Amino acid sequence: MRSAALRRCLAPALPAALPPSRGLCGRRARGAEAARKITENAKKSLASLKRENPQLEPTLAIIQAHNDHLIQEINKNFAKEVGLHVIHISLPEGSSKDEIVYEILRLNEDPNVQGLALDLPESLYSSKVLNAVKPEKDVDGLSDVNLGRLVRGDAHDCLVPPTACAVMELLEDTGGKTVLLVGAGGAVGAALQCMLQREGAATLSCRWKAPQLQTKLRHADVVVVGSTKPDDVPVSWIRPGTTVISCSHGLLSEKHNYGQQNNHAAENAVGSLAIAMRMQNMVKNMERWIQSQQYRKWDLCCLKLQPLSPVPSDIEISRAQSPKAVDVLAKEIGLLTDEIEIYGQTKAKVRLSLLERLKDQPDGKYVLVAGITPTPLGEGKSTVTIGLVQALTAHLNINSFACLRQPSQGPTFGVKGGAAGGGYAQVIPMEEFNLHLTGDIHAITAANNLLAAAIDARILHENTQSDKALYNRLVPVVNGVRGFSAIQLARLRRLGINKTDPGTLTEEEMSKFVRLDIDPSTITWQRVVDTNDRFLRKITVGQANTEKGFVRQAQFDIAVASEIMAILALTTSLQDMKERLGKMVVANDKNGEPVTAEDLGVTGALAVLMKDAIKPTLMQTLEGTPVFVHAGPFANIAHGNSSVLADKIALKLVGERGFVVTEAGFGADIGMEKFFNIKCRASGLVPSVVVLVATVRALKMHGGGPNVTAGAPLKKEYTEENLQLVADGCCNLQKQIQITQLFGVPVVVALNVFKTDSPAEVDLVCKIAKQSGAFDAVPCNHWSAGGRGAVKLAQAVEKAANQKNSFKYLYSLELPIVEKIRIIAQKVYGAQDIELSPAAQLQVDRYTQQGFGNLPICMAKTHLSLSHQPERKGVPTGFILPISDVRASIGAGFIYPLVGTMSTMPGLPTRPCFYDIDLDPITEQVTGLF
Repeated sequence: MRSAALRRCLAPALPAALPPSRGLCGRRARGAEAARKITENAKKSLASLKRENPQLEPTLAIIQAHNDHLIQEINKNFAKEVGLHVIHISLPEGSSKDEIVYEILRLNEDPNVQGLALDLPESLYSSKVLNAVKPEKDVDGLSDVNLGRLVRGDAHDCLVPPTACAVMELLEDTGGKTVLLVGAGGAVGAALQCMLQREGAATLSCRWKAPQLQTKLRHADVVVVGSTKPDDVPVSWIRPGTTVISCSHGLLSEKHNYGQQNNHAAENAVGSLAIAMRMQNMVKNMERWIQSQQYRKWDLCCLKLQPLSPVPSDIEISRAQSPKAVDVLAKEIGLLTDEIEIYGQTKAKVRLSLLERLKDQPDGKYVLVAGITPTPLGEGKSTVTIGLVQALTAHLNINSFACLRQPSQGPTFGVKGGAAGGGYAQVIPMEEFNLHLTGDIHAITAANNLLAAAIDARILHENTQSDKALYNRLVPVVNGVRGFSAIQLARLRRLGINKTDPGTLTEEEMSKFVRLDIDPSTITWQRVVDTNDRFLRKITVGQANTEKGFVRQAQFDIAVASEIMAILALTTSLQDMKERLGKMVVANDKNGEPVTAEDLGVTGALAVLMKDAIKPTLMQTLEGTPVFVHAGPFANIAHGNSSVLADKIALKLVGERGFVVTEAGFGADIGMEKFFNIKCRASGLVPSVVVLVATVRALKMHGGGPNVTAGAPLKKEYTEENLQLVADGCCNLQKQIQITQLFGVPVVVALNVFKTDSPAEVDLVCKIAKQSGAFDAVPCNHWSAGGRGAVKLAQAVEKAANQKNSFKYLYSLELPIVEKIRIIAQKVYGAQDIELSPAAQLQVDRYTQQGFGNLPICMAKTHLSLSHQPERKGVPTGFILPISDVRASIGAGFIYPLVGTMSTMPGLPTRPCFYDIDLDPITEQVTGLF
């Protein structure tokens, strides 16, 4: 009887061994019966898989490089019987190995192909060709990976070559017998030797030209022929009664002549049985493929930290750590190879197809990191975010993901510096994080400026052409045929013109179609650049003679202030992004109606420019835990949060017990409020916990401490113990806790500890925070100690996430625009009331009339105070919040009132960061980033 290991190799449903039969007809019948049963069982197994997975379309690709159509037909017939779809790639005879490998690599990356087999001439079965096939698609089991697993006895983890399985099925008990493999080298020969030896057979192998061939043939009980017998080897060398089985490639169509002892029926039986077993392997591969699509427990190997004291600079710490290769990290957290697009060694884009694969996987816990009202002294939200996930995953063995915004290069080269965290709680490599990343901001810049160019060009062309000339250019005759593009047909439908033939439009319909009649004074769409450049805050465009006198004042914004960035952060799919891009209002026409990107016909082009930017970028922390970096909308005129898509993907990957930690820009009164009222509405996600970040010295400033000058030494109030100043400043912390409680979410205070903080000051802050309603308040040392310094914070967050959560929005979208603004001003900022300028009221009325009144509110105000006056620290009261203007980002989906003036283009200081940034021309290392 065959061993249990061999039975596992052949298939779970392999029929029991038939009675011994040395006769030709018996072996032929046994092979046919085995092929029938294997096919029948494979068919049943596949039908069961399809019932459980209705969308399953199993596809086997077979690369063939000869003109024999018989094997092709047999493969198709077996596949059809089992229920498999087969794609034949028929290459011409004489194709080179490189041409074969090219096709293999192409099919390796095709997500619609789950299995790959080769039907090639003997000369093409080289190691280069066989190992080009991905092991997970190798249904013939010929790659070194599959053979290695077979040799090691890992039968459950490999696919056994079907030809070898077929030979073993046809042979009777081989225990104690001598089996000679002639001309059966390579992968099939190696597999046969391994399987025969496990059955107790003594195996020998030799070439047809071997000098000892005659002697070996005389002593063999079984001869397995792997290639065509040369004419100069007489049949008489084979001992009468010897079992002879041929397993050469193409044996179904080649003629063999081994004499009367030849078992040609067995040859045909091997061929048919091998193809049946190939289909069985394909079904087994489908079972594995389905399992691979399911959520997998992480197998994360965290990186070790050896913190130094004093703590080196951020870039020195980053460079001292050797990050994992990003494909290794991706595999550790359960990403499939076809779900990532690798950028260099440490970054990869993650495809949105993952959301469909894991759609039934429960989400993990959702944590937001916010802060007190910012001060020049810094609070360290990004550092807390990174320290928290390092603690959760590297020290508590809990799956966690950080989701961060991509930093603009404006602040990186300006005054603020980078945004990768700091100390021993960073995203690495920090220079790649802060510079270019994967080009998303450049894609946004290109898309934004294409739309800006389209606006001015359209105005120019409408001003200088008749309706007929415009129509002829917008709907040209191409190869004698005139037709509307898809986006033009959509515009016709919006205009109520239900025609598809360009020749049937009336003059009035033509005029409506070609004329957008943009009012230049209402254009709100500006050009952008990702550089702090104050001299672009007001510019004049159209001064060249070629623009025929069409001159207007305009401006540049910084790239992250583009509405396209806000859309990227809020979109939930490619289709959703395309629809949002089309809805962007760029101006009004001369009748006061909105003009959109869709009207300009540019939506599809914008989507093309953004097709890669929509995919989150995977990076890692200093301790090797995963991070998504995606989107970076301005936190004042936009909502200041990373992307919905990154959060959604991360929540699936961490599993039900895992945590996703993301960050809101500025203080809780701005970033957190927008996160809840805008981002959570767009995503449908419900936060589990808020982590509110504070520092002793920032609280001292809110308590009345002296102003801080950049670059100057801190005054003694910030470096010496001052409990009264801390107590007075805690009013801001208390207010932010109260704001969090408006939304019904538990809050944990994370106190970033500095070496100048006294134990009494730290204890006082934690005590006041708990008394004010925080679930817990925890001192953190992750900046100097890495994840180990945030373990207590991680434990507090884990406990808080299990508390009752009564999350609710602050206001109903059905309320009037002004009332929604008032609720935010009074309940969040503590204002007595609001006051709209006449211009702001006019815009509110216009947006309401245009049907945009039900959008959420994104307040654009200073982040340096709860009020509209940056110098007022602590908790100002009794103020009237002035609304100077109201604007709309219709594609992103919010109205943004302006509180006072709001710059969307930062300027460079007297001494920008770029003075310290340099490149070593020998090592190519970046220096000076922080």
